[in-house]
Amino acid sequence: MKQRTILREVSLSGNALHTGEAVTLTMKPAPAGHGILFKRMDIAGQPEVKPRVDQITDLVRATTIQSGHAKIILVEHVLSALYGCGIDNVLVEMNASEPPIMDGSAKPFVNLILEAEPIEQEAERQYFVLDQPVSVTRGGSSIIALPSDSLKISCTSADDRGIHTQHLSLTIDPDTYITQVAAARTFTVYEDIEELIKLGKIKGGSLDNAIVIKGDKIISKDPLRFKDEFVRHKILDIIGDLVLLGLPLKAHIIATRPGHAINAELTKALYARMEEIKDGARKKPVARPKQVLATETSLDIRRLLDMLPHRYPFVMLDRVVEFVSADELVAIKNVTYNEPYFSGHYPGNPVMPGVLQVEAMAQAAGVLLLRRGSGEGKVALLMSADKVKFRKAVRPGDQVVLNAKLTRTRGNKIATAEVTCSVDGLVVSSAELMFSLVEEGLLE
Repeated sequence: MKQRTILREVSLSGNALHTGEAVTLTMKPAPAGHGILFKRMDIAGQPEVKPRVDQITDLVRATTIQSGHAKIILVEHVLSALYGCGIDNVLVEMNASEPPIMDGSAKPFVNLILEAEPIEQEAERQYFVLDQPVSVTRGGSSIIALPSDSLKISCTSADDRGIHTQHLSLTIDPDTYITQVAAARTFTVYEDIEELIKLGKIKGGSLDNAIVIKGDKIISKDPLRFKDEFVRHKILDIIGDLVLLGLPLKAHIIATRPGHAINAELTKALYARMEEIKDGARKKPVARPKQVLATETSLDIRRLLDMLPHRYPFVMLDRVVEFVSADELVAIKNVTYNEPYFSGHYPGNPVMPGVLQVEAMAQAAGVLLLRRGSGEGKVALLMSADKVKFRKAVRPGDQVVLNAKLTRTRGNKIATAEVTCSVDGLVVSSAELMFSLVEEGLLE
């Protein structure tokens, strides 16, 4: 695919969300290989800022980048629109530190780009094609990036009370972005407004450029543009924050309760992987041990994949949070609407099947048994399940906390474990499991 720029210079004006300043933003054509570049016309010397993940300086309700004394606040909406419209090369001039917020979406910037008329250039577009899973976790939020031949984003958006949980999965191309993402407006929870004002934020905020959520009510000057407008705006923000990677990305992003802070962590992790490949000319990856080391107090998804024989869609753990002791651990499973079984279990009333909760328990207990001895060439095989109880339904947006404890072992080959699954501190299911370590070859 060819690189693209715009045919003609275009401008728009408005007030900024956080600073409240009046600002004019102008987009100008740029040559192939130029990339996206911001230029501060209001500062002596008219300094330029090239968006990169290492320039992030603030992530409170916006992504701010800075080079020297030149700062660009809330850069994500403009970057998202440029990426969504397939623009690789453009000069963005501004006479203030923050782009105009307009209606709180990326649609005004998309309209500006379409007015400028995107055009192809001679040079080929380069992509970063993710070659292995990358994951980040921050509190109750998590994002996993998986290899893919296009940019696909599967997102679950939820507030702390679970009132406005929304789910959406989209493959991002210009047509999809323009029709399904760009018009989604920014939103905030009513209780957060006072704190944001104290922090010196949202000086230009109003119902003209944001939606306010107050309990189960939605306060908006105009009707919602989509019934799931919140998750669509989350996808808009993810796209904008990923532009800081420096290259268009091909990966499947699976996000649960994302925000600018965890988006930035993912972009940094992707950038580190991109640099590993670039610097090492694809060095041979270092083999990771197939057993838990004594020094490891937790396991991320990559290490879990080293331990477990399972792969998509049957990996039922996202992280081991803590090894409490040699015989006990705490793990988590983030349940998203994008789980394949929800399409049939049940349409319109998605519930995580109890048998998959048992499978998650078995995988957690299996990791414990693998930790006791060498797991090289072996897998933990479930033999029986006893005293299985299901107390409460598990639904999309829930984070399942698994507590697994070995209660009896026989020669590091056969073990019994007690495992519970909890959501928000309440036990939703439990079981006593027996399993054994067997050679991988015996499963063939």
